[in-house]
Amino acid sequence: MPRARTETLVGMLNERSREIFRTIVDAYVETGEPIGSRTISRRLGLNLSPATIRNVMADLEEAGLLFAPHTSAGRLPTDAGLRLFVDGLLEVGRLSQDERDNLDARCAAGGRSFSAVLEQATQTLSGLSRCAGLVLAPKTESALKHAEFVALGPGRALVVLVTEDGLVENRVIEVPVGVPASALVTAGNFLSARMVGFTLEEAKAALVQELAQNQAELDELTARLVEAGLASWSGERSGGSLIVRGQKNLLEDINALEDLDRVRRLFEMLETKETMMRLVEATHRGEGVQIFIGSANSLFGIAGCSMVIAPYMNSREQIVGAIGVIGPTRINYARIIPMVDYTAKVIGRSIG
Repeated sequence: MPRARTETLVGMLNERSREIFRTIVDAYVETGEPIGSRTISRRLGLNLSPATIRNVMADLEEAGLLFAPHTSAGRLPTDAGLRLFVDGLLEVGRLSQDERDNLDARCAAGGRSFSAVLEQATQTLSGLSRCAGLVLAPKTESALKHAEFVALGPGRALVVLVTEDGLVENRVIEVPVGVPASALVTAGNFLSARMVGFTLEEAKAALVQELAQNQAELDELTARLVEAGLASWSGERSGGSLIVRGQKNLLEDINALEDLDRVRRLFEMLETKETMMRLVEATHRGEGVQIFIGSANSLFGIAGCSMVIAPYMNSREQIVGAIGVIGPTRINYARIIPMVDYTAKVIGRSIG
């Protein structure tokens, strides 16, 4: 819903209508059930009769903000009503220092690969929000800046790649026991000399050909190290990847067979490359948290689900991915919006 239209609709609601509408949305977020005029009257604690409240509810329904799910007197917010509430009436909460510290600790790099950080961040968001967490891992398109091998112990080494965007990726590989440090340095220098300035896929293609034609002036041990380092990058990141965790949380809110079918279709869509492309497009439309609600959700177009997502940036303030949650339309927006926003910032800091 365009900002100007939202402001117009909010401005048309008087204070009484806003309070009644807010109460209905709050009840929906809490229970998912329709709420009637008598319950609203008790919640508000104002001198408003149920009849007066029913009149206001009728006006809100006529405006397309509420609907009656069945013959009961209760009302629920429409997707358009939720959009209006989130854009014009929602008071977004602030994370406590303990919550920020918790997210910092759980999503800290701590020597882990960037993909491991993203995995942990997704699981953390899913657990805290009780929704499905998702993260769009960046496509490895930028040129490489540095490559090296680091000894980890007997029979193991770490291959580290750093891109010009500041992304750091590493893989653990098996190496012959007793491999000298000089061989690791030589292998790292060999990779750096040939990979810097090229994307990972470009460099891999050229190096594989060079090794296959025995054009590289390397001893047998160093060549094996280089081959192992290249093999550890199987290319699964070259097209970007979508990590989704906590899908079972979406199943906890199912009350009917049609809801189960909706969630199944959502799971299927999350597996497609098209979904990833649309996520990329969505995150590049603007900075900050973006919210897609129910049937008005331009990303999936499936009623009953909402998505809160925020882009994360590298050290050059370029958007390289996105993280967020998917849940029922009655998710706690006031709590989840700042949670997603802060997690995206934590990931951005971990990129460096």
